[in-house]
Amino acid sequence: MSWIDSIKEFVPYNEQERKDKEVILKCINIFDDILKRDNEIIHITSSGFVINKDKNKVLMVHHNIFNAWSLPGGHADGEENLLGVAISEIKEETGVKNISPITNKIVSLDMLSPFGHFRKGKYVSSHLHVSVVYLFQADENEQVIIKPDENSAVKWIPMNEIDIYSSESHMKKIYNKIICKIEDFYDA
Repeated sequence: MSWIDSIKEFVPYNEQERKDKEVILKCINIFDDILKRDNEIIHITSSGFVINKDKNKVLMVHHNIFNAWSLPGGHADGEENLLGVAISEIKEETGVKNISPITNKIVSLDMLSPFGHFRKGKYVSSHLHVSVVYLFQADENEQVIIKPDENSAVKWIPMNEIDIYSSESHMKKIYNKIICKIEDFYDA
């Protein structure tokens, strides 16, 4: 399935995702370079919500630029396989190698607006991220590593403590939405 089809087939969970999906599809039609961060207005990122086998912890990294706990993930940088991007970023940012997608479908689709910041000595203006998140499972006993140029910590965080660790109110809403979806997925 193409990356565009995976977004088109995404079933919104709430009004925020419905509206974000609508805007994202419009942007895909406007920008032919939306997969590349060279597009300084809007581009796609792909992340992983990685849970342990007991389904009570999530693997997170402490992001250097934003000084916040977040999901491992990164820019598509032209890659059309967004699930593959998420897998590569999880492995690169956490050191965890044995991860399995729970589903190949997008679990969360959001429009995010990172503030302007410095990256590798260059200023990056505020812009929009089309945030695509996939759901994975991994063994919490597998060794994790820090990627010093991107994060300062890697940790399995109890899902019921994400609000304690996360300092970004807009991201807390997204994490809690994903947790509700996971609960619905396993209760079904």
